[in-house]
Amino acid sequence: MAGHSAVRRTGDAPAVRGPGRTDGAGALDRSPYVPLIGTLPPSCDRAGAPAYIARQRQRHVEGAGFSFAVAEAGSGQALGMIGLWLRDRALGRAQVGYAVMPRARGQGVATDALRALVPFAWTLPELHRLELHVEPWNIASASAATSAGFAVEGLLRGYLEIGGRRRDLMSYARIRDVPSGTEAPHPASLGGA
Repeated sequence: MAGHSAVRRTGDAPAVRGPGRTDGAGALDRSPYVPLIGTLPPSCDRAGAPAYIARQRQRHVEGAGFSFAVAEAGSGQALGMIGLWLRDRALGRAQVGYAVMPRARGQGVATDALRALVPFAWTLPELHRLELHVEPWNIASASAATSAGFAVEGLLRGYLEIGGRRRDLMSYARIRDVPSGTEAPHPASLGGA
């Protein structure tokens, strides 16, 4: 996605595009959780937002991955951010992360953004697996992941430090060439302990 051209969906679903000058970074930081899980600084004001967006635009240049704004299809107004992170690209894996502005939550924005990002990810031939992680309490994010075809794989105990504490995360994945909904059964459904 050189130059961050848009990944688009049809209809009224949000568009996923390269980040704009400020793209609501200040609105995302008003959610106390978002700065804890990504690179958005807390208290990202009008002066800090362009610097944050500039860093996001450099992610692809640096080889770290792709950072996109999620925007209303008609107005182009930012609703959030989504990223495809390529730290494990050589191993055939990429991480997906997203955040939705508080005013846009509960409207399917994260699900639509994930659905738009997955086909783009599969244009990278070396990728076989897309992973994302969600704290167990975040039911809305878990729902977005499964609605976008990510299968739950299990609980990763003490997986990541967030806000100064080790946190458990649920692991979700999409596998190339495995149609959504046809994944192998979760181990608990096989009668395991």
